Amino acid sequence: MTRTTPSTTPRAFTVAALCAVAALLLAGTPAQAQSDEELAKKLSNPVAALISVPLQYNYDQRFGDERSGHKSYLNVQPVIPISISPQWNLISRTIVPLIDQNTPGINQSGVGDITQSFFFSPKEPTAGGLIWGVGPVLYLPTGTDPQLSARKYGAGPTAVVLKQDGPWTYGALVNHIWGFGGVDSRPDFSSTFLQPFLSYTTPDAWTFTVNTESSYDWKAKQWSVPINLMVGKLVKFGQQPVSLTGGLRYWADGPESGPHDLGFRFVVTFLFPK
Repeated sequence: MTRTTPSTTPRAFTVAALCAVAALLLAGTPAQAQSDEELAKKLSNPVAALISVPLQYNYDQRFGDERSGHKSYLNVQPVIPISISPQWNLISRTIVPLIDQNTPGINQSGVGDITQSFFFSPKEPTAGGLIWGVGPVLYLPTGTDPQLSARKYGAGPTAVVLKQDGPWTYGALVNHIWGFGGVDSRPDFSSTFLQPFLSYTTPDAWTFTVNTESSYDWKAKQWSVPINLMVGKLVKFGQQPVSLTGGLRYWADGPESGPHDLGFRFVVTFLFPK
């Protein structure tokens, strides 16, 4: 039976805390110049010039050979824009997963592998209103348990393109990661991630979103296709804007050992507009 060692949980929360603190230090004091609707729409844009720290909790069930396992994970996802010229931003998007998964007789808990993306994005949309960004994505084998990590490094390209038309935001984010190096006994991987998204934001800062976070494993020739239906509301706690989002996930396709049926997601996002 695999269980968390005494040092795993503190390490997990240390990683999460460092990511959050870094974003807070860069953010400074929240400003009030932007309306709640404007801030909510910026959250629908992956390359918006807005510092945010989403804490995304996910729960999935019925995975493993006997379909009796379940998995919960908290993704700490700081987004930090950096102005690199009068015309361009560099957007850093980090995903640090804190995982707890269980199958009969086996439990693994700890930090998973980190995905780090960088997008070079123009500060202004194109003449046609398109917003876009391109750059590299890195995969880092930071998992604290062998079953929570590929034990391989990875790298590849990533891109996003979207348009915001009135209350609507629609577009897609894509990346491809090739695995390399790391532990020789672990197989290399080649994976494509595709996330088309559509959202609608109301004047009182409610946002309704549908997306998929599909991935294709080129080695196993297998799709994983979760469809997410989400509802969010931007609120303020004192001067601090916070987005609260919840919804369901349906697994339309995936490997036999992967999750099945319904899962759910809840997200608390702290925003730090300048």
